[in-house]
Amino acid sequence: MEFKRQTLPNGLEVIAEVQPEAFSMSIGFFVNTGARDETPELSGVSHFLEHMLFKGTPSRSAEQLNQMLDDLGSQSNAYTSEEQTVYYLSSLPEFQGQALELLADMMRPALREEDFETERQVILEEIAMYDDQPPYGAIDRLMEDYFQGHPLAGRVLGSCESVSQLKTDAMRRYHEAHYAPNHLCLVAAGAVDFDRLVDQALEATQSWQPRPRHRVTQAHQPKTSRHLLVHPPAIQQYTVAFAPGPSRSDPEKHATRLMTSILGDDTGSRLFWRLVDTGDAEAASLFTQEYQDCGVVGIFLSCQPAASSSNWIAIADELKKAMRDKLTESELQQAKNKVCSSIALAAERPGNRLFSVGNAWTLRKTYETVAESVAKYQQVTVGQCQAALEKLLSAPSVIVSVGPEENRELSDAIASPSLGG
Repeated sequence: MEFKRQTLPNGLEVIAEVQPEAFSMSIGFFVNTGARDETPELSGVSHFLEHMLFKGTPSRSAEQLNQMLDDLGSQSNAYTSEEQTVYYLSSLPEFQGQALELLADMMRPALREEDFETERQVILEEIAMYDDQPPYGAIDRLMEDYFQGHPLAGRVLGSCESVSQLKTDAMRRYHEAHYAPNHLCLVAAGAVDFDRLVDQALEATQSWQPRPRHRVTQAHQPKTSRHLLVHPPAIQQYTVAFAPGPSRSDPEKHATRLMTSILGDDTGSRLFWRLVDTGDAEAASLFTQEYQDCGVVGIFLSCQPAASSSNWIAIADELKKAMRDKLTESELQQAKNKVCSSIALAAERPGNRLFSVGNAWTLRKTYETVAESVAKYQQVTVGQCQAALEKLLSAPSVIVSVGPEENRELSDAIASPSLGG
């Protein structure tokens, strides 16, 4: 396995983790743009543009694009997040050239007016669908409130208002500014012929022109707030909390991830045995989300409304108990085994390594082998996990809960300004 990298004259980075013994290859364009790069008037444009790249190019219709993807026998898709948009496919190595040419063509979409209006309705339905699904907008409200005044506060899907008002010309200008070659990274993994990949990329992108670009990054100053929302169709109470956590480049992220695994993963953590295995809650978990300039540690609780206050108190009790009585070496070793096994098993597929390698390089400019990633978790100590827990319990937090009716008991239970009470 070997990591290779080259930057083309137009600024496009080409990187690959070459594994000659693999039976497949995966390839994708990682675009350095997402919801955090949008103005309020353009909220949702990155995700909308992702849809439009599958609607055809000047030389191919949407039907032709999809037929070619089928002809390659590929598994293909795309996604938009707060910080990037990614287009990818996996196929047999002999289709490397066709796969790259097709993806490169998609990066320069036609953006036809009739397709724009059709896809606008699809996205409006998507927004409505997510609003109708648990936890009924709680995550979006949490992001907006927690990151208020920060670029990460914007919704990936945008709002019905912003999507309804978006114009084709505005999307074209956004595409021209953000899909320049020096804002993209071509990533490949598996049975890749890297020298051919570079030559193919040169040919496919020779007309692309670089553009200046600067992403706004800034420190985040968290605050404390509590919101209880009423959604009558809901059957359960959904409660989500955010507190400050490490960023993508923070070396403390490994200890924080292991701490959340010990206390709140969904396959044998303290919260699992306390609340889920007993049937008191449908879900009770801790998790992390990491971004370029900051991060969060999250708590999620889903249960019957009548049990929500006692379950939230139980979560706080477990966190304080872990601080008081300390995490154990055996718990930490179990968490390491889970995380490291997950990394190793995922690495057996080039499609998974595509995201590991691509995300690490495009968002942090680092490359790690599987062994190096595993080693960083193996080096974490109980003391480092305890320090991560102490930060969580003493930090300000934002909590949003959605349920079928007013819930005064839960309001009292979550009233403390910090998760540590």
